[in-house]
Amino acid sequence: MKRCYYEVLGIKKDAQEDEIKRNYRKLAMQYHPDRNPGDKKAEESFKEVAEAYAVLMDREKREIYDRYGHEGLSGAGFKGFSGFEDIFSSFGNIFGDVFGFGSSRSRGATAPLDGADLRYDLRISFMDATFGASTGIKVEKSERCQNCGGTGATPGKPPEICRRCQGRGQVTQTSGFFRISTTCPQCRGQGSIITDPCKACKGMGRVKVAKTVHLKIPAGVDSGSRLRLRGEGEQGDFGGANGDLYVFIHVEPHEFFTRKDDDVHCQIAISFVQAALGASISVATLNGSEKLKIPRGTQNGTILRLKGKGIPHLKGFGRGDQVVELVVAVPTSLTRKQEELLRKFAELSGELSA
Repeated sequence: MKRCYYEVLGIKKDAQEDEIKRNYRKLAMQYHPDRNPGDKKAEESFKEVAEAYAVLMDREKREIYDRYGHEGLSGAGFKGFSGFEDIFSSFGNIFGDVFGFGSSRSRGATAPLDGADLRYDLRISFMDATFGASTGIKVEKSERCQNCGGTGATPGKPPEICRRCQGRGQVTQTSGFFRISTTCPQCRGQGSIITDPCKACKGMGRVKVAKTVHLKIPAGVDSGSRLRLRGEGEQGDFGGANGDLYVFIHVEPHEFFTRKDDDVHCQIAISFVQAALGASISVATLNGSEKLKIPRGTQNGTILRLKGKGIPHLKGFGRGDQVVELVVAVPTSLTRKQEELLRKFAELSGELSA
């Protein structure tokens, strides 16, 4: 189980950025792998405090974590750190923000960098959730610039080798007892500098596009279900894989049915005569009308089941049931004849004196 990020950094939940940075700096210096060579426990602690810092210094991630905890972050696509490469490179300037320099474990100029994951919240009808559907969703994402092929430079004018790092993407810096090869601040680790940026993407190598993505919604999904579309997230850099698109499902309520797990519930009104004598009535189901037999002497609130008429099981075969609650309706107005007959019935039942 992951520890609470606030506990990891030794701070309270209302801690401000300065306190977060201060505590992170102290702990990162304490557990830094260059200061604890071969110490696996220190390495794990170093990764733990770096992950806590990355979340709590990001306003959006911190808000998700405060509301939903680690599971909420996982659902939003935050994968944490798999190793030092992620800490020193994938999350950018953690060390630059806190210490003023980078790390010897810099990714380098051409190492692959996976694209970010995206989230999309989709509202669907109760019936689409029940039986599944196919739809197209429009997602804004970054894709490789077609004008420059992703280089960021004007076609025919390739980037120039960085003079400061001589194309290595790194420079050596010294801070205290650390002697560290850091990301070159001039070329930002690319090893080259774009002198004539592409006008279409302004030198970024990518452009924002609105893309329609086809989505197949499986039968049986419910609010909170999450669908993953691999490779439909942000574009990766330097040959890195594209991120994924996570679609979170929100099911609209139905005017007649309510859902509990894979069963659907409804209420049906019957007359007191049908309740007393029994009857066969027509009941609406997810697949149309079905006959339902009302036993003699049915009481108000009696529960009957229509087997296999509920929600399809999302993982597996079969369906839930339809749960029907019978509500005995009492007439609010009677004709003279109806009242006479009821009084006669009450006399025969001994409820009224003759």
